[in-house]
Amino acid sequence: MRALIQRVRAASVTVNGEIVGQIERGILVLLGVERGDVITACHRLADKVINYRIFPDQQGRMNLSTRDIGGGVLVVSQFTLAADTRKGLRPSFTPAADPADAEFLYHEFVSYISARLTDIATGRFGADMQVSLCNDGPVTFLLES
Repeated sequence: MRALIQRVRAASVTVNGEIVGQIERGILVLLGVERGDVITACHRLADKVINYRIFPDQQGRMNLSTRDIGGGVLVVSQFTLAADTRKGLRPSFTPAADPADAEFLYHEFVSYISARLTDIATGRFGADMQVSLCNDGPVTFLLES
């Protein structure tokens, strides 16, 4: 499981012209699920996302987490994060989980975070989505379980 996280001032996701999820200051999470991913790894990654210290403290150092600042989390399923890009000029999606397993773990990830934070929003699993964000920094990290 991979989570590409971006520190944002604001982010939103739109499906068919309708905003389906949005946050102000916080983290945009693009989540990719791979074959063999399990619930325990999903929960570990979710904990890491909400506790990862990427927000500045009073000295300007990255010492505060999303939880510390009371920030939001916008989770968007991102099938292409599971691609194998090591060979050739076309990605292979063999490492990606099948859609049913991926959707289950995506919802489990969201549910786990929802139980720990109040400001959480999502995209729509499997939909064609347009994501807008104001990356703050820019600050972007790839977290893996």
